Formats: sequence, structure tokens, C-alpha cells
Amino acid sequence: MSSLTPHRLLLASLLSLGLATGLSALPVPVHAQASPRAYAPEDLWTLSTSDQTRVISQEYREQSNGRQIPNDQLRFYLDQVRLSRWTFSKVKADIAKALGNTGGGWRPPPGPGPGGQTIRCESTDGRSRTCNTPWNGQSRLLRQLSNTSCVEGRTWYDSNGRVTVTNGCRAEFGPGHAGGGNTTTLQCESRNDRYTTCGSNISGRATLVRQLSDTRCTENTSFGVRNGQLWVDRGCRGVFQVRTGHWGGNGGSDYSVTCSSTNNRYTTCAWDARRGTPRLISQLSNDSCREGYSWGYNQRTGLWVDKGCRARFGVR
Repeated sequence: MSSLTPHRLLLASLLSLGLATGLSALPVPVHAQASPRAYAPEDLWTLSTSDQTRVISQEYREQSNGRQIPNDQLRFYLDQVRLSRWTFSKVKADIAKALGNTGGGWRPPPGPGPGGQTIRCESTDGRSRTCNTPWNGQSRLLRQLSNTSCVEGRTWYDSNGRVTVTNGCRAEFGPGHAGGGNTTTLQCESRNDRYTTCGSNISGRATLVRQLSDTRCTENTSFGVRNGQLWVDRGCRGVFQVRTGHWGGNGGSDYSVTCSSTNNRYTTCAWDARRGTPRLISQLSNDSCREGYSWGYNQRTGLWVDKGCRARFGVR
């Protein structure tokens, strides 16, 4: 009996070894596996909004080591997916840029004007749309939402109590900056369809108060402000509201600065703080210039551009 003991011990050892090997081959429980990386089809717009939110939020957590995506950034991506057909790869690449610590990346949009008011106005399918504003007076662009550039005087227009967008511009707007100067009315008439100028030291935009001609007066087509004067053309005759004098301490409306992000690098440019806050006058680059994202201004760092934005900036 005792002579069998070593054999039994050997058998028990072999059985233990086989059991351990078998257990190690078993699949690991799902809860013990590492969390899978975010996955979604390239065409994110085919998903529900809740699934888009889940996937984008998870991708941001993975790239940022567990941080939660800011609400305004998430909303921005959802807008781009819904209206601009951003793919999953494009969203991932933009998150990477935003977290790249290159002096650029995502920046919160500038705050709304007095009273905390903002509106969203969107040109869908390239059509023009006019949005009424809850404030009186001028408006300013707070954040561009479209891939199409929103450039004042070209793809969006400001008039007293209204904002008009066209050619695919989609953006959020707020009240314009307050300043000094005077508001007055001025009658100007294009006789025999001739180009005519009226007044002097005019800044900002002109608002048509009353049309006097049978010919329609259309801003930037048959009337506008150029070089400190109100101009009319093509038979437009009307009474206009204009602003004269120095607004926001800018010392006139002719001051401008061109600032360029070369090789997509973050760049600062000299801006005379006495001129007030700059606004984008004309985009010169193919890359989109979006305030708070690829260009901005504060008194400490001055005027800055990033991500290939090149544009001319001036005063309101």
C-alpha cells in the first residue's frame, strides 16, 4: 500500500498541472478586459445623436487620458457631423490638434455681448437667411460653425436688429461692441444711376431707414460704406442711419493688420490696443479662420492666428 503512494503523488501532480493549464486557456471575463477603443463608421451622421455623443466623448477620453470633453466642443463636433458631414477620422484628427499643446487647439468661443445674448443663424444649401436679433444695433460673429468661411460683407451681413447669412455660412452671433461716436441719418441719392458718395468720417455699416427710389437699395450692391463715406449707385436713393466719429477708441476705421499662420503655426501679430478689439475683415487663406479657434485676441497676448489662418483684421 505504501509502495503506491509515490505513484499517487505523481498522478495528483499531473492532474493539478493539467487543470492549471486548462484554466489559463479559458477566455478572460468581459469585465476584466481592457476597454475597447472608440469605433464608429466614417459616416457618423448615420448614427443617432446619442451614439454620436457616446463615440466622440469616448474618443476624447482616450486621447486626453480620461478627461471629459467640454460641452461647447462636443456641441461643435455634433454640429459639424450634422451639417458639414464631418467623418469620424476628421473628428479624431481635430481632437488631436486641440490636445496638441501647440499654442493652438480648441479654445472656448468668446463670450456673448452685453446681457449674455447669442443667436445662431445658418445658411443651409447655400441659401440666404435673415435672422432677427433680440438686441438692437450692430452684431458681431462669435463662432463659425461651418466649413464655409463666414466673412462680414461677403457671406454674412449685419443690419440694425438683423443678421443675414449666405453661401453656406453658419455661425453664432452676439451684440456688437459698444463705443463712442454719434449715430445720425443721412440722405444720399444716385442720380442717373451714377456712383455718388455722401458724408465723411463714417465708420461701421450703413442701415437703410427709408428708400426713396423705385430702384431697390441693396447693401454692398447699390449702397455701402467705403473709406469713411457712404456711397450709393445704380439709382439707389434713400435715407440711411450711419455712425460718425471714433468708435471704441479705434481712431478711425482705416486701421488694419494682416496676420498669417505660416506652416499652420501659432503666430501673434502686433495690434494697437488703443484701436479696440479687432474683427476679421477679409480671409486670405484657404484654411478657415474661425474666431476662438484659429484666430483671436486678448490684451495680454495680442492678436493671434493658428492652423493656417491668414487674414486681414480691422476695427469696427
